Amino acid sequence: MIISFCVVAYNEEKYLPSLFADICRQTYPREKIEVVLVDSGSEDGTRRLMEAFRDRERGFFGIQVLDNPGRIQAAGWNVAIRNFRGDVLARIDAHTKIPEDFLARNAALLAEGEMVTGGMRPCLIRDPNPWRELLLEAENSLFGGGISPCRRDVGRRYVKSMFHACYRREVLERVGLMDESLGRTEDNEFHYRIRKAGYRLCFDPEICSYQYARPTLRKMIKQKYENGYWIGVTAWKCPGCLSSYHFVPFLFVCGIAGTGILSLGKRSWPAKLMWAAYGGLCGFMTGASLIRTRKPLTILLPFLFLALHVSYGLGTVKGLAAGAEAKGRMRESASGGIANTSVPECQKGEVTS
Repeated sequence: MIISFCVVAYNEEKYLPSLFADICRQTYPREKIEVVLVDSGSEDGTRRLMEAFRDRERGFFGIQVLDNPGRIQAAGWNVAIRNFRGDVLARIDAHTKIPEDFLARNAALLAEGEMVTGGMRPCLIRDPNPWRELLLEAENSLFGGGISPCRRDVGRRYVKSMFHACYRREVLERVGLMDESLGRTEDNEFHYRIRKAGYRLCFDPEICSYQYARPTLRKMIKQKYENGYWIGVTAWKCPGCLSSYHFVPFLFVCGIAGTGILSLGKRSWPAKLMWAAYGGLCGFMTGASLIRTRKPLTILLPFLFLALHVSYGLGTVKGLAAGAEAKGRMRESASGGIANTSVPECQKGEVTS
């Protein structure tokens, strides 16, 4: 079984060397690994590192370095899907760390007859210090980072979506390409179509990969806002590919606005009830983290949770508004008007997820 290890990158020169080292350490036979590297118009040394890896390494089934003129993540994966030559495509983000048995464990599960496989994807941090470790604690928390099965061991099961998955060629040939009109949710929509086509996504906690968390609060808030934005946009285009937990921050922001308005009318009990419940959850999660880590900065977690939840929720509000506007333009176009239904360039987000 030839596995094509595919990476789409934009300005990832800081992360690629360690990822390349992880690829070379795989226990899966090197001659059965193809490496497909897609550069999305990077402005740093990303392309140079890719070409150096291609020219330096020997023994792989093959190494391709390709261009992604579309720049966005979905377009990059479509380049990989069109060009990979293996039996299986392994989809890996650039700012990722993978254990040496990652491909071998996926291959074993695929050999059992599964068509799409993957596993846990917790976060880690580069160049740790107390503040970055606190950000990582918030990101890995179920309260701060979400309750997706990919973040914890829930046993082997079939799931709706997953990170860093492996797909048999048959699945990709039948389902087609990723939707390039979506920014951060292209994988949700893609996996939705895979499930609609009759395939199942097999999650095995024995398979694990790690994603590097954003190293600053500003970058983490920006990431959450953009994630929320694309949830809002996708809710109009493909609501079936999302889960109810995607909208919890949106409901929280609506709750803040709604109870705030009621408080202005001297009905403060809804606000008191909501904030008491939220504060209780924050306190419980912070206390559990403090007991486990015994790090003084952990007491700041409630403020981080609030910042992440509000930024994600506000992003969803903006995305829902943008999606509604795009839907209106589509209706206008269908009725004979002239409309531009593309997503504004400033909202397309980063190439990497």
